[in-house]
Amino acid sequence: MNNNYLSVVYDSKSHPYNNYPQKLCAYLYQVFKFKKGMKMLEVGCGRGEFLENFHKLGLNVFGLDISPEAKSFKEEFNIKICDVENERLPFDDNTFDIVYSKSFIEHLYYPERYLREAHRVLKPNGLLLTLVPDWESNYKIYFDDFTHRTPFTFISLKDAYLMHDFKRVNVFKFRQLPIVWKYPFLNSFCKLISPLVPIRSKNKFMRWSKELMLIGVGYK
Repeated sequence: MNNNYLSVVYDSKSHPYNNYPQKLCAYLYQVFKFKKGMKMLEVGCGRGEFLENFHKLGLNVFGLDISPEAKSFKEEFNIKICDVENERLPFDDNTFDIVYSKSFIEHLYYPERYLREAHRVLKPNGLLLTLVPDWESNYKIYFDDFTHRTPFTFISLKDAYLMHDFKRVNVFKFRQLPIVWKYPFLNSFCKLISPLVPIRSKNKFMRWSKELMLIGVGYK
């Protein structure tokens, strides 16, 4: 990934700040039974919105990004600059309870290098939590993002975890719609309307009804 991606792809005009990171962090915290004081590393932390909200929930957060700009967004947090495809993660073995990323691993040419390092820095029984766009529901627009490199499907993400010695592996599809998290029966409605949603719809509810994420879960 180019180290200027934050100012180009994630500028505040095209990606304005909103309360979605707060809602997603609260949802993940509850579903995966995080506890206050747990030590979390977010790889590809970008503007630090998830770091900030996990910190508010009581986690001890650390960030990692390829862009030097990342440090300027959340100077209060411990953010290190690292090219994870070509460098070891700058942490000791068995350091973190959770290694988390969202919309990160698809940007790597060699995601296996990251997976090896994530496994190394996790504590025994630590959690690797990966959110990545689902290729099957995003393939028509996947490479609208010039920095996307490696697509993932349900099967490939699960196999990637297993090949890097993660245990109790689970992968499931996920809609980025908070109302669906609260009322799961609405998934059926979203599935029904998704074939009718125009590609690149500007309506976020309609677009996220169609464009699914994968959540990968595995323990060291």
